[in-house]
Amino acid sequence: MENNSFNNKLPSIKVYALGGLGEVGKNTYCIESDSSLIMIDAGVKFAEADMPGVNYVIPDYTRLKEQQGKIKALFITHGHEDHIGGIPFLLQQVDIPVIYAPKLAIALIKHKLEELKHSFSSTKLVEYDDDSLITSGDFKVSFFHVTHSIPDSYGICVETSQGRIVHSGDFKIDLTPIDHDIDLSKIVELGNKGVDLFLADSTNAEKEGYTPSEKSVIKSINDIFRSAPGRLIIATFSSNISRIRQICEAAIKYNRKIAIFGRSMESNVQAARDFGYINIPDSSLIKPEELRKTSPAETLILCTGSQGEPLAALSRIANNQHRQIKITPGDTVVFSSSPIPGNNGAINSVVNQLTRDGATVLTNSVLNQLHASGHPCRQELRLMQKLIRPKNFMPIHGEYHMLRLHGDVAVQCGLSNDHIFICDNGDVVNLQNHNCFKGEKVHADVQYLDTVESNGISTKVIKERKILSQDGIVTITIPILNKNKLISIPHIYTRGFSYFTSINSAPIQTAANNIKIEIEKYISTIDWKEDVLKKNVELYLQDFFYKLTHRHPMIITNILNA
Repeated sequence: MENNSFNNKLPSIKVYALGGLGEVGKNTYCIESDSSLIMIDAGVKFAEADMPGVNYVIPDYTRLKEQQGKIKALFITHGHEDHIGGIPFLLQQVDIPVIYAPKLAIALIKHKLEELKHSFSSTKLVEYDDDSLITSGDFKVSFFHVTHSIPDSYGICVETSQGRIVHSGDFKIDLTPIDHDIDLSKIVELGNKGVDLFLADSTNAEKEGYTPSEKSVIKSINDIFRSAPGRLIIATFSSNISRIRQICEAAIKYNRKIAIFGRSMESNVQAARDFGYINIPDSSLIKPEELRKTSPAETLILCTGSQGEPLAALSRIANNQHRQIKITPGDTVVFSSSPIPGNNGAINSVVNQLTRDGATVLTNSVLNQLHASGHPCRQELRLMQKLIRPKNFMPIHGEYHMLRLHGDVAVQCGLSNDHIFICDNGDVVNLQNHNCFKGEKVHADVQYLDTVESNGISTKVIKERKILSQDGIVTITIPILNKNKLISIPHIYTRGFSYFTSINSAPIQTAANNIKIEIEKYISTIDWKEDVLKKNVELYLQDFFYKLTHRHPMIITNILNA
């Protein structure tokens, strides 16, 4: 699909992603010359149900460590977690001289670093806006405003020695936004100047038509506030400032006091209030301890947990684990979001438990328009292609099928297949003399985190945790005297099985007796080795338990030398 070589001695500009391709989350893009490297966004991805014990997934920053001397700056497009959530972990591993970000994103980044008790005094935080023009190493960077589900969202233009690169940021073409308009005139101007490589948001590439305006949600929200008989509990993304603003305005309109739960929700709302993006008078806010004294019909609880996250406020409320809130009949719970791919099971579990507890639960549907995406559907993608008119195109921010469908949109708009680059994390697109071609891949793995430190868990550990959670564990203790005599029959213990957990059960006794015979034969030989003994025992038990249970439990062998 792409050209594999380009005959030109000029040094090329490398463009690649460490995260954000083939997935929704951990957006981290790099533009690199011979002497300079700038990053666009440093996001995090939240753990999915098949990642036991994991809180966050971030890119492996090995490439950045290797190129540390080149790194000039990190540019942030907007303040969502999948674009700024990786910053604390990045700064623990890599020295970033300066982070350029919009005003609201700066505030959210500061909150995040303070919350995690990290201080990175060597990194400057510098605000930019529509008029900013920044020289960073070999690159000149400018910005254009886009409409998204959070204020202060931008696309980025990077001028390089080999051509012009434009990154769309997260956007939708909302002609009736509740915040700033998308700067279509500046986008047209960039198209007229000529764009050699365009990177664009692919999250809704599978959806035809246009993404509904954020204003389309207002009617549904107002209808719910009018009709809810008791307490209203609304869960949404803590970074969806535009939605939170609408919810709070409705609460004030219908004389409901607002109680906010969830640390990220509290800090984000406070930051938005500080900068005037959300106007909530102090008289409309109540503290958690005031809920008991407030009439249910005059109460709004705004919280995190719209994706069924186990530790978020709404999940704890549903599971009767919240210290201050218990569901009672008459409560109305609203999920003002759509499921992120992979989260449907967790969300359904929370919905079922809330319903079981007596709440009326409303989710986004044709009947209840409780959410409008912040990303563009196919007609908006087509329009952006027509305005930018790129020479080459690299879809970003999406699972593989989304990237592929976005590439199809570009073909519909007149771009030929050999100018479209469907990439994985680590794939390099070289820009050279206004032309693009595939380059040599860079290292781009993942790190799994179970703490706020950046010491990642290996893929091997994740696999082991999955085995423990799904197939259980078997331990066998083998007591040996003077390295040549088995003292007693080996003891086999199982955990995570639904039956024969006792060491006296017939199947366990059979396995132990068979192993005893084989061990006695083996240790009677000269110079037998523990690692060979362990391996043979584990192979036998794996085969034994698979035939018996069709499971592959983790096997741990302990040899006791007396």
